[in-house]
Amino acid sequence: MHIPPPLDATDALKQHFGADVLYSKQFRGETTIAVNPASLAEIMLFLRNTPGLVFNFLSDISAVDYYPHIPSDERPERFGVAYHLYSMLYNRRLRVKVFAAEETPVVPTIIGVFPAAGWLEREIMDMMGVKFEGNPDQRRLLMPDDWDGHPHRRDYPMGKETVQFSFNVEEILKHKPSASK
Repeated sequence: MHIPPPLDATDALKQHFGADVLYSKQFRGETTIAVNPASLAEIMLFLRNTPGLVFNFLSDISAVDYYPHIPSDERPERFGVAYHLYSMLYNRRLRVKVFAAEETPVVPTIIGVFPAAGWLEREIMDMMGVKFEGNPDQRRLLMPDDWDGHPHRRDYPMGKETVQFSFNVEEILKHKPSASK
């Protein structure tokens, strides 16, 4: 069996997709490639099926909220969605990143390329509020259906509970449910 030599993912994407590759960044041996969301599914298919790349395992999808958002070349929108890919054949990792606008955070789904993405996309929809266009299951995954808001957003109000110390134990215990009642 002949295994083709590994290709540089950044060069291959720039050559095949041109302007849809926004930027590429190397940091501590990790490669991150930001791409145009409109071409995401096609880019993922290319990364999975191209000899020399074969990023055939979607290990995770993560999202980040850059609130308060200050536009820059590396962060053009408030929300970033990162797809963590792994090539089992070449033992390499790659991060593909897209951005979603604050007003309507929508990114196309990649379920057609990686079917397991459905669960990861639902988690991001639920916790961060980024919608995945084309995902057939738009139900919340972790929070109750009647939950208001998205808890992983940086502007989500934080609930807090006073920490119990020896000097305030009586005040804290007044507000806690007790098994002895």
